[in-house]
Amino acid sequence: MPRYEQPSKEIIDLISQNKPSAYAFDNALATRRSNNPHDAHTPWRPAFVRDIDKIMHCPYYNRYADKTQVFSFYKNDDITRRFLHVQLVSRIARTIGSALGLNTDLIEAIALGHDIGHTPFGHAGETFLDNILHNCTGMHFSHNIHSVRVLDTIFPYNITLQTLSGIASHDGELEQDNYSPKPISFEEFDALIAACYRDKAQVKKLVPSTLEGCVMRISDIIAYLGKDRQDASRAGLVAHDAYSETDTGVINAEIINNLMVNVIQNSYGKNCITMDASHFADLKKIKGENYSFIYKDPRVEQTLQSVIRPMMEQTFKKLLDHLVSHNQASPIFTHHISLVEGAHYKRTSPYRDQPPELIVADYIASMTDDYFIDLHAHLFPSSPYKVTYVGYFD
Repeated sequence: MPRYEQPSKEIIDLISQNKPSAYAFDNALATRRSNNPHDAHTPWRPAFVRDIDKIMHCPYYNRYADKTQVFSFYKNDDITRRFLHVQLVSRIARTIGSALGLNTDLIEAIALGHDIGHTPFGHAGETFLDNILHNCTGMHFSHNIHSVRVLDTIFPYNITLQTLSGIASHDGELEQDNYSPKPISFEEFDALIAACYRDKAQVKKLVPSTLEGCVMRISDIIAYLGKDRQDASRAGLVAHDAYSETDTGVINAEIINNLMVNVIQNSYGKNCITMDASHFADLKKIKGENYSFIYKDPRVEQTLQSVIRPMMEQTFKKLLDHLVSHNQASPIFTHHISLVEGAHYKRTSPYRDQPPELIVADYIASMTDDYFIDLHAHLFPSSPYKVTYVGYFD
């Protein structure tokens, strides 16, 4: 029978007082690259609400809706797409942040923007694009770093440093039992981002600059652990009884509730986000079983490796050829560069002056799964690579 924990009476009484945390980030301290008066903090539209609005109106925000979270090639609306994932992360993080008295607008901005640079086809697509980009430029591709590029360079939105830092350091693959913030300047932040392009190992060293960023980071993990199990069951890949029983739970609702409660219980009033040893051990066990039963399942990876990888390599090369040869009829110009340069934001130089390999990587990373498949068919109408979807009745 499912078991749902609650915070202690002492913590519930403290939460009920609705007092802001001494460690909550103050809207008035939000830092932007440009002191544009239009972006100034106001009582009716605070700094991070402006960030939320900018992120939600980014052209790439729409594309969350058809990007793989874990399972590609399913025509089934009950399988989680990345759009739902970012909403779940936002909801979980705001629940924790509200209980702790933190800045929930900052939390929401980080949550809604954290995967906006993610490739089609999930982490497999990210790995393929990283390999391609590194082979031709020596630079690495990481979705969290690219999310910063989307909101800070491709579309120069003048997003706050606090939001960008939270997005860059959100990596939900790196579980910790304690997250402590480390304040940072834009100069330091830019140096860290540049280092991540040169050396992918640097991504693992990124630390959120605010406690709100720390909340978002653990919430990213909480959001997918049980949901991926739910999706695996709906896809017919893993039965419910395949997983080990843990005190934290087995099903999605238990895992979310009990990890949230434990984080709140152990983090209230502290300048860190933490959980107890038992729940952290359960989190690692649940995540480890997900890797064994779901993420490394050959049925999940086979089509990605044998079909999508060569399709992405072909597409990258063709688009790069079109860009370098100034083929204005190519989708790289008509669908991508025109969209980016058509956005009404002040730029220090035209977007098309960016390195061509990065422009092509930007375009591919922006695509939904279906967009990528349709583009490949457009560029290579006689291609032998075909994707077969699993439908509702298969």
